[in-house]
Amino acid sequence: MGKTAESVWKNCLNFVKDNIQEQAFKTWFSPIQPIKLNENILTIQVPSKFFYEWLEEHYIKLLKIALQKELGKDAKLVYSIVMDQKYSGKDPYTVKIPSSNREKLQLQEVDAPLPIDSKKVKNPFIIPGLQKIKIDSQLNTNNNFHNFIEGETNRLARSAGKAVAKRPGGTSFNPLFIYGGVGLGKTHLAHAIGLEAKENHPDKTVLYVSTEKFTQQFIDSVQSNNRNDFIHFYQMIDILIIDDVQFLSGKKATQEAFFHIFNHLHQKGNQIILTSDKPPVDIQDMEQRLISRFKWGLSADLQAPDYETRLAILKHKVEKDGLEMPEEVVDHIAKNIKTNVRELEGCLNSIIAQATLNKKEITLELTQKTLSNFINNTRKEISIDYIQRLVCDYFKIPVDQIQSKTRKRDVVQARQLAMFFAKKYTKASLSSIGSQIGNRDHATVLHACKTVKNLSETDKIFRGYVEDINRKITIE
Repeated sequence: MGKTAESVWKNCLNFVKDNIQEQAFKTWFSPIQPIKLNENILTIQVPSKFFYEWLEEHYIKLLKIALQKELGKDAKLVYSIVMDQKYSGKDPYTVKIPSSNREKLQLQEVDAPLPIDSKKVKNPFIIPGLQKIKIDSQLNTNNNFHNFIEGETNRLARSAGKAVAKRPGGTSFNPLFIYGGVGLGKTHLAHAIGLEAKENHPDKTVLYVSTEKFTQQFIDSVQSNNRNDFIHFYQMIDILIIDDVQFLSGKKATQEAFFHIFNHLHQKGNQIILTSDKPPVDIQDMEQRLISRFKWGLSADLQAPDYETRLAILKHKVEKDGLEMPEEVVDHIAKNIKTNVRELEGCLNSIIAQATLNKKEITLELTQKTLSNFINNTRKEISIDYIQRLVCDYFKIPVDQIQSKTRKRDVVQARQLAMFFAKKYTKASLSSIGSQIGNRDHATVLHACKTVKNLSETDKIFRGYVEDINRKITIE
C-alpha cells in the first residue's frame, strides 16, 4: 500500500510527540489536519496564520527532520491556512504557504588575508594575498522598519536608526547606542537598521552578533591561539551591530579585544551600533575608556510605549496576521498592558490561541478573562537598583550611604541585606553585585550573604527585617 497524507503525517506526529512536551503537542500539533500528499510535498491545514507562524518559529527543525524521515531529503511542507472572517460576515477561506517562506539575505563577500608564513614577510606593511570569504549577516528579516511602529517614546532612536541606515559611518551617530528596558524593541531596531543599510548599500558587509556569542567566540579564539584572527575578522566589517553590550561587564579580556575592534572600525569610518539595557554611564564593571567611546556618538533611549503607540502596534499585528478583531478588544488590551512591546504582543498571542484552540470568538469577555490571568502572573522585574532603593527606604537611609565607605552599623546592615537579596533575586554575578553595591569585591558579597543567613537564625529582630523586605520585594 502506498503512502498517503494521513499515514505520513501520523508517522511525523509519532516522531514529534517523542521530542516535545505533551502539553505543547496537544496545543500545536493535535489541531493540524493532513490534506494532500503530492510526491514529496505534504500539505497540512492549520487553524490560523498565527498557528503557522508559531510552528515556523518554534518547531520547523523538528518538522523538517520528521518529514525527511518519511519522504526523503527533498521533502517539502506546505501549510493550508484557514483565514477566518467571522466578524466581517464572510465565509472563511484558505491560503497556501510553503514552509520557510521568508526571504533569506544573500551571503556577503569580504576580503580576508590568506594564511602566510610570517618568517618570509620582512615588511609588516606588506599586504598578503586576499581571498573572498562569505559572511552571513545574522539578521532576522522579520525585524524590519515596517514592523517597528513609531511613537513618541521611540521616535529619536528610530529616526537616528533610519539616518544611520541611509549613511552608515557618514553621520555623527557613530556609535549609535540604543538603550532601554526589556522588551522595548532594542534588538528589533538593531536588525531593522542592519537590513535597511544592507538594502541601501549592498556592497557593505553587515554583521549582527549578540555579546554572549561575541564573548564565546573570543574565548574559543584564545583557547585555539587565534586571538589576532578573531580581532582582524571583526575589523573587516563595515557595519557592526553588537546586541546587549552590558554583558561585557566584568569580562576584562573580552573588553580589551572589543576596544581594539572599536577603535579600528571608528577610525576607518565604519558604523558601530550597540544596544544595552541601560545608558553607558550606568554600566558597571566596564573599562572607562570603553564607556567614554560609547558616548562619542548618539545615545538614544527606548521607553515603554504610550497608549497611542500600543494601540498602533496591536492594530498592525492584527492586520499582519489577517485577523478580524473587535475595536473594543484591541482598545482593552492597549489600555491594560503597559509594560513593554513583548508583553503586549505576548498577551495578544495568548488571546488568539485561547480563541483558536477553544473554537471561541474573540470577545471582550474572553479578553478580560485572559488579561486577568496574564496581569496576575506578571511580576515586576527585580533589579539590583530596585533592591537597593527598597532596602534604603525600609531603613530610612539615603542610597548613597550604602554606596559609601562608611562602617556605621545600620548602614553596613542595610548594605549586607541589599547584597543578600540581590544574590537571591537577580542573575548577576557576585562581582557584579559587589561593584554595584558600594564598589565591593565578590568576597565581601559572600561574607554579607553568610552574615545575613547567620543573623536570621540567631536574631529574632533581624529575622523580622529579612521577612519584611522579602515580602516587599515579592509583592510590590
